[in-house]
Amino acid sequence: MKIGYARVSTVDQKELAQTDALSSVGCERIYIDRVSGKSRERPELTKMLEVLRQDDIVIVQRLDRLGRSLKDLISLLEQLKDQGVKFVSLVENIDTTTAVGELAFHIIGAIAQFERRLISERTKSGLAAARARGRKGGRKPKMTPSDIRKAKAMLLDLNITKAEVAKHFGVSRPTLNKALF
Repeated sequence: MKIGYARVSTVDQKELAQTDALSSVGCERIYIDRVSGKSRERPELTKMLEVLRQDDIVIVQRLDRLGRSLKDLISLLEQLKDQGVKFVSLVENIDTTTAVGELAFHIIGAIAQFERRLISERTKSGLAAARARGRKGGRKPKMTPSDIRKAKAMLLDLNITKAEVAKHFGVSRPTLNKALF
């Protein structure tokens, strides 16, 4: 049986290109995860792995849809191999039922991991350069320094609770606590 696996990183992304490609090669069942590849929790992948039988063929549109690291991809591929399941990646034209396909899998997986590390390094470098120019990333604080001073003053009154102060400023108690300390 041909079984497809598709993954999109966010709920906003669409998996149509992947599912169309998988359907066009005859996948009878397609499992779709809507989580980041970095996440270890991929419920549909887990379900797929549980129902696979010997001689099934797992098909993905691209290697990076199955796993985000070479270690993860190799581990999944070994698991499939141990179960007697074949693997095909459409874009990279990899078919692990052949020696050449298995070699190609390892080479392309290593290149993909290298590319992700380059992107990560460039991102970190860009963030460091922005910080050096005085730019700060992340969310803006929910409470201004003035709000924090007022909250501290309010809490000096023993009749006012933290919950009341948090409600007054429109924040949760954990947010208030974080701002106070």
